[in-house]
Amino acid sequence: MKKTLLAVLLIVISSVSFGQQRYLLLEEIVTDSAHIFSTQELEGLKAKLTQFETETTNQLVILTIDALGNETIEEYANGTFNQNQLGQKDKDNGILILFSKNDREVRIEVGYGLEPYITDAVASGIIRNTMIPAFKEDNYFDGLNLATDQLIEFLNNPEALEEFKNELEAEGEMGWGIRIFIILFLLIFVAAGGFIFYRTYSGVIEAFRGMMIGKLGVLQGIFMILFQLIPILFSIVFIVMPLFFAVEIFGLGINLEDYTYLLDDVSWTYYLVAGFLVFTLVLAAVKILIKGKEGFKLSLLKSDSTYMSKTFSSGGSHSFGSSSSGGSSSSFSGGGGSSGGGGASGSW
Repeated sequence: MKKTLLAVLLIVISSVSFGQQRYLLLEEIVTDSAHIFSTQELEGLKAKLTQFETETTNQLVILTIDALGNETIEEYANGTFNQNQLGQKDKDNGILILFSKNDREVRIEVGYGLEPYITDAVASGIIRNTMIPAFKEDNYFDGLNLATDQLIEFLNNPEALEEFKNELEAEGEMGWGIRIFIILFLLIFVAAGGFIFYRTYSGVIEAFRGMMIGKLGVLQGIFMILFQLIPILFSIVFIVMPLFFAVEIFGLGINLEDYTYLLDDVSWTYYLVAGFLVFTLVLAAVKILIKGKEGFKLSLLKSDSTYMSKTFSSGGSHSFGSSSSGGSSSSFSGGGGSSGGGGASGSW
């Protein structure tokens, strides 16, 4: 019994220890586990990054590995960054460049304190325009060395950083031809959704009207309305989603993050559905009053077969409801900084 308990205890302790040392313990400001640098290149990078840290306290670290294993590069970079606490604790001013040779992926992981400067867009631009072209030619050192030069310059020179941001914005600007094509493409979905919504919603109004004049049994009418709510929801998605894409692509002065609170509390959807049904009921009543031929009455079960055939049959004259559709290593250590996942990744 004692041996069993001891074995379990050892397993637990080893598991905890493994979890705490899941990633490499970085003892140098440049760790070349993938052996992609020459001795001269490695020493040059260490000297440059150590000097940068000494002058600014910002900690720019490089780690090269052979492979990521079962993790994404985002998970591996964030885990390595936080386990080694890169940057200073009170500043969170660390940056990790993680290079995975066999996976052909690279990531710039940015600490909280430097995210306002090295934004995701800036990190992505450095990877896309500086690192990837060099990596495609197997010039791994050149790509990483030039990327560190850019990061150092941007953090030391706000004007250079602002100029780079402007260049990225210019890259992202779309010509009018592309804009028009995207708009027309999105309008196809909006038009399809609008058509499905109109046909199906007309059928819902008619179902309410049929129940209110006694020609459609209440129970059957409720079932028909519930069934037709499905294509209505489907059509609304067709209409709304292209609008979301348009906001994401063109901006339109709307920040979708300001409305994320709606996802935290969905009670507003109950009021929306209730209002939708009441509004539809009112429209049905108005339709009865305009026609003026039928009075208000209810039938719980019985439906008028002639009315049903003429109104809801696919071959009838009334098609409402038809809704089908298709540095020196000894002095290097993390200062207690952390990262929340800011940065960018790329592959070649």
